[in-house]
Amino acid sequence: MTMDETIKRINELYHKSQAEGLTEEEKEEQRRLRQRYIDSIKGNLRGQLEHLSIQRPDGTIEKVRKKTT
Repeated sequence: MTMDETIKRINELYHKSQAEGLTEEEKEEQRRLRQRYIDSIKGNLRGQLEHLSIQRPDGTIEKVRKKTT
């Protein structure tokens, strides 16, 4: 299932929930699809940030790295 299809199905389930309600199976499907969508967004953002560089005031360029705690 492509992301466009996933979003379309999420929207279909949302509209059905507003109109008539969802079965337990549909609620579970909606939960799984929403989580898949969120994971995709997080992955895309993480990928963009990994390729980001910052130029410091002194002119040095530094790649953005994952923060370690």
